[in-house]
Amino acid sequence: MKIVQWTLAVVGAIALALVVGGLFIPSRYQVERSELIAASPAKVFDYVVEPRKWTLWSAWNRRDPHMRILYGGPPFGMGARWSWESASQGDGSMEFIAVDPDRRVDYALVMPAFNMRSIGSLSLVPEGGGTRVTWSIEGDVGPNPLKHYLAAAMDRMVGPDFREGLANLKAVAEKP
Repeated sequence: MKIVQWTLAVVGAIALALVVGGLFIPSRYQVERSELIAASPAKVFDYVVEPRKWTLWSAWNRRDPHMRILYGGPPFGMGARWSWESASQGDGSMEFIAVDPDRRVDYALVMPAFNMRSIGSLSLVPEGGGTRVTWSIEGDVGPNPLKHYLAAAMDRMVGPDFREGLANLKAVAEKP
């Protein structure tokens, strides 16, 4: 009986420590990666501003070629949107909320499994005869202290996917 009590006390203490520790972790997160692509901003922009072309370079689409995707709104630009269902990559939706031709695409991303909404962007800046593409996302996981651990891990979780996606975008955009 004492073993059960001690086990419950230890488990309770660990749970309490996790909750209290989470109170000291920020709820906001930001992830950013950048890549220099040897192509004009206009050429790179064509791959970024059209949701259907994300399947050519996005790490998530490449990992699950059977991902179910539904498109809505205009085929490209402001208001273009899509949602997806994937057993391996999760479910979500994205909509372009601001577009500056050949310079920037801002989007809203919703991931229902985590009850999260994020704002992201892909910015394109001419550099050295090519284009510096910076992919960023930011958001807030809310007041739940356990979700703060998710915010703290977001750079490690999403950063490699951004890096892979930018490398794929580079390969696609640099083809003649």
